[in-house]
Amino acid sequence: MQNTKQIPEPNRCEPAVYEYKKSSYADIYDVLQSLRKDEFFCDIKLKTDDGVVIFGHKVVLASASPYFHAMFTNFSEKNQDLVVIKELDSSALHLLIDFIYSGKIIITESHVQVLLPAANLLQLEEVKEACCDFLQAQLCPTNIIGIIALADLHSCTKLLASSELYIQQHFSEVVEEEEFLLLSSEQIVKLISSDVLTVPSEEKIFESVVRWVKHDLDSRKQILPKLMEHVRLPLTSKDYILEKVLEEPLFKNCLECKDYVIEALHFHLLKSDELIAIPHNIRTKTRQPGGINNVILVAGGEGNGNEVLDTTEWYDPKLNQWQSGPKLITPHSGGGLAVVKDSNIVLYIGGFNNSRSICQSVYLLDLSSELPSWKPTVDMLIKRNYLGVGMINNRVYAVGGYDGKSYLNSAEVFDCRTQKWRLIPRMSSRRSGVGLGVLNDLLFAVGGFDGISQQRLKSVECYDPGLDKWTPIAEMSLGRSSVGLGVLDGTLYAVGGHDGFNVHRSVEAYRPSTGVWTTVADMHLCRRGAGVAVLDGLLYVVGGSDGSSVLDSVECYNPNTNTWTMVTASMNVPRNCAGVVAIESPRHFKTSWYS
Repeated sequence: MQNTKQIPEPNRCEPAVYEYKKSSYADIYDVLQSLRKDEFFCDIKLKTDDGVVIFGHKVVLASASPYFHAMFTNFSEKNQDLVVIKELDSSALHLLIDFIYSGKIIITESHVQVLLPAANLLQLEEVKEACCDFLQAQLCPTNIIGIIALADLHSCTKLLASSELYIQQHFSEVVEEEEFLLLSSEQIVKLISSDVLTVPSEEKIFESVVRWVKHDLDSRKQILPKLMEHVRLPLTSKDYILEKVLEEPLFKNCLECKDYVIEALHFHLLKSDELIAIPHNIRTKTRQPGGINNVILVAGGEGNGNEVLDTTEWYDPKLNQWQSGPKLITPHSGGGLAVVKDSNIVLYIGGFNNSRSICQSVYLLDLSSELPSWKPTVDMLIKRNYLGVGMINNRVYAVGGYDGKSYLNSAEVFDCRTQKWRLIPRMSSRRSGVGLGVLNDLLFAVGGFDGISQQRLKSVECYDPGLDKWTPIAEMSLGRSSVGLGVLDGTLYAVGGHDGFNVHRSVEAYRPSTGVWTTVADMHLCRRGAGVAVLDGLLYVVGGSDGSSVLDSVECYNPNTNTWTMVTASMNVPRNCAGVVAIESPRHFKTSWYS
């Protein structure tokens, strides 16, 4: 039977393309390695200082190592069949040539110290990195100094960073080893000047410095003053200074060292109010192992039942925990907290006590003390309750409030250097329950109550210390008294408050660049008298009252997402009108406190 089905013919013939890719090159390298060992087709011999000769193929070595590539293409060695490589260990070179041909290398403790410099010379980055990983896994107090030296010599930046972090975290163990005594003066200075050094006390650092100097007294005794500049003697106890430091023979003929001792003793003899006035330096700054950890400190306030509180507590966002802090001297509410710049000092300003007497008192908390406690310092000129507190440079501002008889438009400033309060020009409005924020070295007094009408204030005014003048700016959309105020990323946030009738959950933001207030997302809860603190790019709102009960809850605002999140850890007690501020976590803050 005849087949009538037609097979279609292509219009035109096109060249076909088919790609095949070899799945592995291992067999090729096995052949090359075999040829090298049998010395077939080898066109280069590498000779080390000890006379060992290793055969190879220029094209293979040049393909793997930039060092060999440059040697065989640009330098005189390209026309030679024997090259002497000086100052290179023959066993290390043998291992590296094997690696080039096989892609495998075994690193052991016995040869890593010669293998790393050889890999660095030949620019075999994979092997260099593998050596660094090996050394990093071997870090311990007995070898850390040698590994740091090795990493620094061969520009192993990652290994150097991890080694320096190790020595910071294990300082007490490392200084007991003999290797510690071999550090250079530059390395010692870099180590003991670190703010994140983990040590049980500054006494340990002082003793390690003395031990290092005495190891080579003749050449090192002149370096002692430079080292003592970084020993934080004021943070040691007075008894230790008198019994150990003053009696140290190295200090007998060192006038500069004696100056540091006098500075430390003077620091211990200062009264609480004088602590604010002294210029703070690196020797009075508490070290922060693991880096600076900011926490929120909350002081005083009113609890449920209108009880005035003397307790304080602090919140660590990394642990999501509240811990008890040192108690106030007497119960206080309605005051404000401020942190003195470049110091470890917190001030609690104004408010009223448990007998409802309005205060002009100021209390100081020295966070660098081994047993931080509140102490009285210089009183304000005027009694102030429900005031605003702000800090610009080394000046503390107390603005507005209520003195028991009048709602205040006055304001005053405390100069930490002169230890004196003085009045500044009055605001245009009386403001109690005012929110106060500092932005671009300007004070912003927001809202409040003037005592004249039932309506709370929408108005805002700005004080410029350079001009010594208050200027009105744009009003908020709502009247807000007992308003919380925070400053985050160049923006003022007015949080909650009440208008005489209702407690708000709404929030408004003011940006000087636009000159207007705009609404942002509402809080979860209505709050008046809440404290506000800024921590790690978030705005925390703490406690307050919802109009019927005092709150122990906390929520935080993320400006990037315009959302509020309830913090799962609540305060130990509900607090309204408490002082709230962000501080660097002092090492002496404990998980439990004396009462």
